[in-house]
Amino acid sequence: MKKNALALMLATVVFAGTAAADEITKLRIGVEGAYPPFSYATPSGDIEGFDIDIANALCHEMKVECTLVSQDWDGMIPALMIRKFDAIIASMNATEERKKQVAFTDKYHHAPAKFIAKKGAGIEISKSGLTGKSIGVQRSTIFDTYLSDNYGDLITIKRYGTQTDAYLDMKAGRLDLLLADSVNAASGFLDVEGGEDYEFVGPGLTDPRWFGEGASIAIRKNDVHLKDKFNQALKTIRTNGVYKAINDKYFNFDVYGN
Repeated sequence: MKKNALALMLATVVFAGTAAADEITKLRIGVEGAYPPFSYATPSGDIEGFDIDIANALCHEMKVECTLVSQDWDGMIPALMIRKFDAIIASMNATEERKKQVAFTDKYHHAPAKFIAKKGAGIEISKSGLTGKSIGVQRSTIFDTYLSDNYGDLITIKRYGTQTDAYLDMKAGRLDLLLADSVNAASGFLDVEGGEDYEFVGPGLTDPRWFGEGASIAIRKNDVHLKDKFNQALKTIRTNGVYKAINDKYFNFDVYGN
């Protein structure tokens, strides 16, 4: 009798999990809106970008109605945990530190981090070369953590609420270097007016200890069914051409990475 009761209970749990996955009809997605070309606000106030198009494509594939919820970057994970939204699609890299708080899907893009300096500055990316330098970074990011862990006692780290604010201070001459996602830095700084005086310096940085496994969708740890649903949708748009169409709208290379 006990074995039968246990089997019935397990079957009920499995059925409930399957039903939960099938019954999802609405989702709220946390996005940033200040990280071009991945997400940015248009003059009309709409949020557009690669992340936004990926979010919409996934929701379409999963046949769910999605609402995009704008959220400042440093409040993303806390907002997810208090159920302000159900998932984060905001170029958030899946790092071991973040995995202590949330679960991640498979990656949907991956780009190295790079330093940026004024052309001709002659700054060497090493402990001796960076000593005494002022380096800008977006607050509470993997770039912030990398600088703190590797150069924190040698440099002045200036932290900003958005990456755009860091770019503006660089142009104003208040920083010696920036550290940022290379794709965002190219589109949001180097390739726009005023960016022609700056350049990438040093190698691309990809060490998983700080930079994780690529940008992934963050969800609450107990939402296993939602993670599976997102992963299946990601596989589908990668194989049916939808991902490539979105990729080619914003980039002339495969942002998915290796």
